[in-house]
Amino acid sequence: MPRAGLVPATVTEAAADVADEIGLSQLSMSVVAERLGVKAPSLYKHVDGLADLTHRIATLGALELGDALRDAMQGLAGRDALAMAAQTVRAYVKDHPGRYAATTGASPTGPDDPLASALDRVLESFAAVLHGYHLNPGEQIHAVRMLRSVLHGFATLETSNGFQLDADIDDSFAWMITFIDRGLTAAGAP
Repeated sequence: MPRAGLVPATVTEAAADVADEIGLSQLSMSVVAERLGVKAPSLYKHVDGLADLTHRIATLGALELGDALRDAMQGLAGRDALAMAAQTVRAYVKDHPGRYAATTGASPTGPDDPLASALDRVLESFAAVLHGYHLNPGEQIHAVRMLRSVLHGFATLETSNGFQLDADIDDSFAWMITFIDRGLTAAGAP
């Protein structure tokens, strides 16, 4: 009989918290079980193993990031939307490195997989940023990929202490936003 109050969402949330604290690569069923005060085999009543749990964390992370982007960018366009999206991704990766890591490379198992719609939320937010730049429709996918790559790279390098030079990281971040804005503005110019 499953422990009272323990449901897949509870297990996922606890696992996501653990992943944020110790890193996704260190996540195990036994660590999650210890956090929840149960034996590891009892978790299998709620999730199908570590791969399933990681997939659920990816879904949670993508939903949270997608919602955070949507909420932060509401009513903004152009450079303002770009700056807010960049700041939101940066903050999310800093605050939830394990959840974010789970989203990287996560693939939906099919069209009904909740991960598919969660990832779509994130992509729709990036597309909304780009809408204000009036890009040629054929360039949209390239621009989304560029934006995701740059923001992912900056945020993950920052959280892994990958910036060792003496220059201020916030200055570099602001410079990056200005650089992207200028590039997108030039690409969308008639």
